[in-house]
Amino acid sequence: MSVINDYDTFGEDYAAETENSLINAYYTRPAIVDLAGDVAGRHVLDAGCGSGPLFESLRERGAIVTGFDSSATMVELARRRLGEDAALQVADISRPLPYPDSAFDDVIVSLVLHYLEDWSAPLAELRRVLKPGGRLILAVNHPILYKMINPESPYFSTFQWTEEHTFNGRKAALTYWHRPLHAMTDAFTAAGFRTAVISEPPVAPGAHELFAEELAGRSAFLCFLFFVLEAV
Repeated sequence: MSVINDYDTFGEDYAAETENSLINAYYTRPAIVDLAGDVAGRHVLDAGCGSGPLFESLRERGAIVTGFDSSATMVELARRRLGEDAALQVADISRPLPYPDSAFDDVIVSLVLHYLEDWSAPLAELRRVLKPGGRLILAVNHPILYKMINPESPYFSTFQWTEEHTFNGRKAALTYWHRPLHAMTDAFTAAGFRTAVISEPPVAPGAHELFAEELAGRSAFLCFLFFVLEAV
């Protein structure tokens, strides 16, 4: 039986499936790292860190990284990957975060917000823990994605939808919230952010050789939308 968004149940299989996948390893994570740029010496919060691959990449580039995830299973996987001394804990992005005001230069939120109906409280908390002028770098489902799959769907509404996945042989259901682009940018502005970058990146170098069948005839594809926001 599928369990919706329960990473405590399928987290190990999700981590195994996505470790070297096209969508994650050769698209999402490289795009986030590229947008972050030079992070040496910067204090970075990985919000919804999963099993820790982004945390690891940013730390290798000299960032001082802290991470949290709502799934205890994912935090344990991240700790195995990153070491017992890694600054990791279980926390929920929809609730007050266990960090002081203005603690971070950057916050990374990769593939998290599209699980949430309400963005106002999470964005307010992320703004609180960022220094003035700090950056919120995020990736969410591209707002045109569901409309492309389901042409009769209402693009301009905010609504929930569920998709079945198979991670490392285990079936799982993920439930998302579709919202149009203007609803996203309105939420960013209301929370005290200025949109600096909207990105629809290509895949990373090497992807076409490793995933020739999936990328045949494609120079790029629509999947996620990436933002760099500045705390004002």
